[in-house]
Amino acid sequence: MIKLKINRFGEYEFEDGITIKEIISALEGEGKKIKGVVGAVLDGEIIDIHTPIRKSGELRFLTKKDKESLEILRHSLAHIMAQALKELYGDENVHLGIGPTTESGFYYDVEVEGKRLTEEDLPVIEEKMREIIQRNCSIERKELPRAEAIELFEKKREIYKIDIIRHQIPENEPISVYQQCEFIDLCRGPHIPSTGEAGAFKLVSIAGAYWRGKEGNPMLQRIYGVAFWTEKELKKYMNMLEEAKKRDHRKLGKELELFIITEDVGGGLALWLPKGAVIRNEIETAWKQEHLKRGYQLVYTPHVGKEQLWKTSGHVDFYRENMFPEMHIEEEGYFVKPMNCPFHVEIYKSKQRSYKELPLRFAELGTVYRYERSGVLHGLMRVRGFTQDDAHIICREDQVEAEIKGVLELILDTLRSYGFDEFQVFLSTRPEKSVGDDRMWEVATDSLRKAIESVGLDYEIDEGGGAFYGPKIDVKIKDALGRMWQCSTVQFDFNLPERFDMYYIGEDNQRHRPYMVHRAIFGSIERFIGVLIEHYAGLLPLWLSPVQAKIIPVADPHIQYAKEVERKLSEAGLRVEVDDRSERMNKKIRDAELQKIPYMLIVGDKEWQTGTVSVRTKKKGNIGVFTVDEFINRAKELIENKSVEL
Repeated sequence: MIKLKINRFGEYEFEDGITIKEIISALEGEGKKIKGVVGAVLDGEIIDIHTPIRKSGELRFLTKKDKESLEILRHSLAHIMAQALKELYGDENVHLGIGPTTESGFYYDVEVEGKRLTEEDLPVIEEKMREIIQRNCSIERKELPRAEAIELFEKKREIYKIDIIRHQIPENEPISVYQQCEFIDLCRGPHIPSTGEAGAFKLVSIAGAYWRGKEGNPMLQRIYGVAFWTEKELKKYMNMLEEAKKRDHRKLGKELELFIITEDVGGGLALWLPKGAVIRNEIETAWKQEHLKRGYQLVYTPHVGKEQLWKTSGHVDFYRENMFPEMHIEEEGYFVKPMNCPFHVEIYKSKQRSYKELPLRFAELGTVYRYERSGVLHGLMRVRGFTQDDAHIICREDQVEAEIKGVLELILDTLRSYGFDEFQVFLSTRPEKSVGDDRMWEVATDSLRKAIESVGLDYEIDEGGGAFYGPKIDVKIKDALGRMWQCSTVQFDFNLPERFDMYYIGEDNQRHRPYMVHRAIFGSIERFIGVLIEHYAGLLPLWLSPVQAKIIPVADPHIQYAKEVERKLSEAGLRVEVDDRSERMNKKIRDAELQKIPYMLIVGDKEWQTGTVSVRTKKKGNIGVFTVDEFINRAKELIENKSVEL
C-alpha cells in the first residue's frame, strides 16, 4: 500500500500501482467534484493519468490552468507529429529518434528515407496533425518486458528506439510505450488523455541533429514546434517571435556594424568592429570600476596552460570533450584554457596565506575557449571563444555568509543598471554524488539561501541540482519580450581547494582549508551584449551607444556650424558625428534612426544664429531646442547616472 497526500483532498491510502485516472474515480465515488484533470505532480514530478504510482508522496492534480500542464500537452504533440510523419511518408520509411519538450513547445528528431524535409513541408505535416487530433484517439500507456519491447521495435525497424532501450534504459527500469490510434512509441510520458484534447500549435523550423548529439552518428532532422492550450496564447507567442526576429542580435550586429563572425576566422569566434568595441569597452570599464570599489583585485592570466595544470584541476578527466585539442611545445602538452579557475588558484598559492588576508577576491575579464559543435553556435549567444567576467572569492567559514550577500548585491545592482529588474532565482542543492564534507555543504547552502532572502528575492529550490563540487545560485533576467536569459552564477567549489591543496594559516597557527566561490555576473561579455542588443532592439542606453548623437545640418551652409557643435561635444567627452552628406534632411534623420543613434541634433539658420541645437529622439520626435552647453550637461548627467532613459 502507498499513502498519498492529495492537495485539497487530504491523505489517502491506495494499492501500489494505482493511476491518477483510478484515484479520480475513487474520489468521485465519495462525492468529490473533480473536473478537467490532465495529469498531476507527484513530489515535483509531472505524471499523466495513466502512470502507475508506486511510492507514497504529495500529489497535486493539474488542469489546463496550471503551467506544468504545458509539459503534458507539448509531449503529446510531439507524438502526434511523429504519427503524422508516419502516415504521410510511410511507417517503414520514418525512423524516430527522441521527441522531448522545450521551453515553448517540442521537437522530434526523425529520419525519413528518401526525403529531405524542408520548411515547405511543415504546413502539410500540420494539416495531418490536425486530422489526428480530430480523430480524438485515446492515449494509452503500457509497460512491456525488455525483450518484448525490443521485438516490437525491431519489427517496426525503429533502430533508434532499440538503441535507447539497450543503452539508455537501466535493466531494472520498466519499459513503457504509449499508443494512440494505431501509432505506438517508446516513451516515459506524460501525455494528455486523448489526441482530441491537444491545444493550439504551430511547426516553426527544421534543423539537423546528430543522433545522441555525437558527431559520427547519423544526422537526423529535428522538427521544432510551439504549443499552448489556446489560440490566443499561441498568437501572442508568434507575435513575440516576429518581434524577436527584428531584434535578432545577429541581424542588428551586422546592420549596426558591431561585430562579425567569418568562416575565414572560424565559427564561434567573434571579431569586434570599432562600434561594437565601444560598447564592450564601456561595459568592461564600468565592471572594473565597480569591482575595485567593492574590494576585488584585478588579475590577468594566460590563454594557455600546461597539461598537468588541467590534470590537477580535473578538466582533462571530466571536461576533455569541451576542450580544444592539446598542443605540444618542447615535448610538453598545453591546452587553451576552458576556464580561469586553476590560474586564480595558482595566484592564491603564490605565497603562504594568513587568515588575516582573507577574504581574497580575484577578478578577471578572462577569455576562455571551449569546443562547441558547429550546429549549436548562435551569434554571440553560443560561441567558442568568449570572455567570462570571472571572479573567485577565497574566504574563511565565518566570512562566507557576508561574502555571498555581497556578491548577490553586486549582481542585482549591476543588472539593474542595465535596465533589468525582473529575475528568476534558483538555488541548487547537493546531488547524490558529491565531494566535500557535510558541514561545508550545510554552511554553503545556508549562506546562499540567507543571501537570497536578505535581498528580498523569491527563489526556487532545485533539489539535488548542484554540481558535484558545491551548491549554487543561478539568476535569470527577463528581457523586453518576456524571455528569460541565464545570466549570473554564484557557485561554491569544494573540489579545487582539495585538488590543489589550498590552505591558510589560522589563528591557531595550523593549516585550514578555505572556502572558494566562483561567480560571474554577466556569464560572458559576448552573450550579455547579445542579450542587451535584443532587449533594446539595438537602441542602447546613451552611455553604451557607440554614437551618442548625430549632428544633422539642414543644408550645406550649416555644415560649418555643425562642425563647431561636434568639436564642443567631443571635447566634453561625447561620441558624436556630423552627417555632411548631400542628402535631404529627412533622409539623414531616417538613416540616424536606423542606425539606432539616441539623439539627432538638427542645426539650421535659427540654431546657428542662437548657438543652439534642435534635439530629436526616435521615440519622442522633437523634444525641444537647447543651447549646446545645456545639451552637454543633460547628456553627461544621463551618462554619469547610466540612465536607460533619454
